[in-house]
Amino acid sequence: MLKETAQHSLEHILPKGQVFVDRATLIAYEVDAGIDRGKPEGVVFPRTTEEVARVVRWAAQHNIPLVARGAGTGLSGGAVADRGGVIVEFAHMNHILEIETLGRSAIVEPALINLRLDEQARAHGLYFPPDPSSQRASTMGGNVAENSGGPHCFKYGVTTNYVTGLKAVLADGSIIYAGGSAFDYPEYDFCGLLTGSEGMLGMITEITVRLQRNPPGVKTMLVVFDSVEQAGVAVSAIIAAGLVPATMEMMDQKITHIIEPFAKAGLPLDAGAILIIEVDGYTESLGTQIHEIEQILLTNGGKNIRIANSEDERARIWLARKSAAGAVTRLSPSYYTVDVTVPRSRLAETLSEVNQIIERHNLRAGHLLHAGDGNLHPMILVPEPGNPELMHRVHMAGRDMVQCCVEKGGSLSGEHGIGIEKREFMTLMHKPHELMAMWDIKQAFDPKNILNPGKLFPSPEPGSQAPFKGYTLDYQDATTNRETPEHVFTPENAEDAVQGLLALAEGRQKAYINHKRLQQPGVQISTANMRGIKEYARDDMYITVGAGTTLREIQDFLAEEKKQLPITSPWPDATIGGIIASNVNAPLRMRYGSIRDLVLYATVALSDGRVIRTGRPIVKNVAGYDITRLFVGSYGTLGLMSDITLKVSSLPRQQQTLVIPVDNLQQGLNWARTALAYPLVGSGIVLYHGNQGPHIQGSPYTLVYSDEGLHEDVETELQQVQEALREAGAPEAQIVENWSATNAWEQFLRREGTHVRVGVSPRKAFSYIRQQQAVLERDDYMVDFNSGHIYAASQDESVPSTQAWVEELRTPALQQDGYALVTALPDAFNGHIERWGYQPDGLKVMQALKQRWDPQSVLTSGIGFLEV
Repeated sequence: MLKETAQHSLEHILPKGQVFVDRATLIAYEVDAGIDRGKPEGVVFPRTTEEVARVVRWAAQHNIPLVARGAGTGLSGGAVADRGGVIVEFAHMNHILEIETLGRSAIVEPALINLRLDEQARAHGLYFPPDPSSQRASTMGGNVAENSGGPHCFKYGVTTNYVTGLKAVLADGSIIYAGGSAFDYPEYDFCGLLTGSEGMLGMITEITVRLQRNPPGVKTMLVVFDSVEQAGVAVSAIIAAGLVPATMEMMDQKITHIIEPFAKAGLPLDAGAILIIEVDGYTESLGTQIHEIEQILLTNGGKNIRIANSEDERARIWLARKSAAGAVTRLSPSYYTVDVTVPRSRLAETLSEVNQIIERHNLRAGHLLHAGDGNLHPMILVPEPGNPELMHRVHMAGRDMVQCCVEKGGSLSGEHGIGIEKREFMTLMHKPHELMAMWDIKQAFDPKNILNPGKLFPSPEPGSQAPFKGYTLDYQDATTNRETPEHVFTPENAEDAVQGLLALAEGRQKAYINHKRLQQPGVQISTANMRGIKEYARDDMYITVGAGTTLREIQDFLAEEKKQLPITSPWPDATIGGIIASNVNAPLRMRYGSIRDLVLYATVALSDGRVIRTGRPIVKNVAGYDITRLFVGSYGTLGLMSDITLKVSSLPRQQQTLVIPVDNLQQGLNWARTALAYPLVGSGIVLYHGNQGPHIQGSPYTLVYSDEGLHEDVETELQQVQEALREAGAPEAQIVENWSATNAWEQFLRREGTHVRVGVSPRKAFSYIRQQQAVLERDDYMVDFNSGHIYAASQDESVPSTQAWVEELRTPALQQDGYALVTALPDAFNGHIERWGYQPDGLKVMQALKQRWDPQSVLTSGIGFLEV
């Protein structure tokens, strides 16, 4: 129970009726949807961010744990107060604060039900793709905390791919924005880090998300296979053909026998495996997609193919898939769902081994699988949940399944999180150095361990003062025998790099990575010897490369496989490590996501002597903090990446671009606004001022609209856009192939002179450009409407006038919650022009984290990042 003084003060910081300490209320909050229990000492119901901040400050003062909770649908015990403390129940903070159709975004409170957002978005012709099975009940805050996935994540990604900004209350009661309504803020990606952190780093009170255009058409099919192995081969063949279905869900025979008597959906009970495949896009492409997939399925053993010809028939197919939980409870009062992920190519062999584990422990289970992304959900029936011996076998089977998947390069959790359930399994997947890196993050955000303590990290040994089992500091060994690098340091690998970094730290020297043109004191670290293709996983669609590998090398290699890395740079000889560290995103992100969405994992050398591996080569991985995100856009200030694994895409079957001459700015903005309603397969919408490139000439402005994907989708979309632009008064567009909005962007950034990138909300970009027209038109500039990025260039050779020009662009950007970065400078201007002019809300935490990973401040960006 809370001490009387603490309880009394808590009851006075919130209005009456928002604090509960009675036994009846507390019993209701002892458990979430999993099997772990813990009794809280109180429950509070805040209604605003300020009320949350008051509760957090109170908790910090009294050293009382806080556990954030939404709908309690989590399956890993993440919202269970197993160490006592107070539950912060967000039920009253359940509103949609904004849906913005032009910029395709929404701002919501944490207790909003996922399905409510999707319903409201669809009313505007948009939708929110992450759709966990608990979509009807789970909250957005819970989805963010667990980085939820769902059936559609194979094509569209998981929650983190759609969260652009978070308002959060930190453990000291301060309020920060991580990210926001603009894209690519110059700060460590705390938005990506908080997503999936299970409420351990901050209390999230507002969430800004991206929305997608709702596909005009959808087709669903069900196909039968004799075995799971056959179905797995068919899934890989579909992906190899360059097709990207919206979903590919698999059910084995055991779960079919459980579901069919309940759902009565007409599932064949003699099927070894059933695949549910759904395609979406323009209606013109659905028939082609279905036909091509059908031929692949038949070639690979598929039979009894059933295509839904009505929404009712489609609903019945999905009812079968989503009825698993209800069906299982008819046979058993309880069940235990295991959540593990492996590379897709190893799905069938993993399932075979999992079945052996189930048999070995004398249990009964059926399997649901997100086949497209290798996510397994064995559902173990628990007929006697009060039987200790049975529960021991259930937990041991779960551990064996986790170990099996980790050994195959997978993750111990794909979407349910770690919480209490799997915290003791973390050492199966993470080395002590990696767990310690996560603990460093926890300490930077929450040094008193107030927020959701006891989750994720393995419990320490009894009587130990260590924060978790496996804790070690053996990386901080003596450095006296190491030779200190001079001038240029060119390590061969991560182990070599860490030795040099330790020597630099011992000598209190500064170092910067690959900035060859900088004239400043310090050692240049070159990744020239860390290059080459390390692994190409054709079936799993990823590639591992050395950080010093040039983008050109990677693209040339993948082109031979009719694949691509959907990343580009104005300078093809730029290294992949440099591109990731600077986080420079082209208009192409509209189609494929940003750089942060494409990096799966990395091996990183820290200057304190640790080599850590972040992430895994799989799309769905929520086994601890998403450390990989921190290195995207970090400018090399946290660690040195030695090798990097990235998602690969098939080359588009068609790419076309509309080029429209524009007489004046207002026309360009009006027509861009019109065009922004259409992208489904769009890969860039930019407006140029000036003559840039072979297809941009003759008019003061040019609007460029690019599409890529299936032939039917590209042609349908461009026809719709052309028609809409004609109705808006635009002239006939020139249609070009093998040239795009991204090519125009590349050419612009190769210009000489001073460059500034302004980042504002895509919606606010229109008003910003109108207000700053005179400043922007002094030279050429370009607008990437999807990102809200305005790229301006100046050929001015005067430092004072260039600095004044930068400030004229920067001041209104900051006033609109954006930023303005100087991204390129003539050599003579270095040190005279303020590049950043932006201070992140989370700066203190950024500095605290850097202090833990780079205690001697060896690593500098060389261009002033974080040197505030």
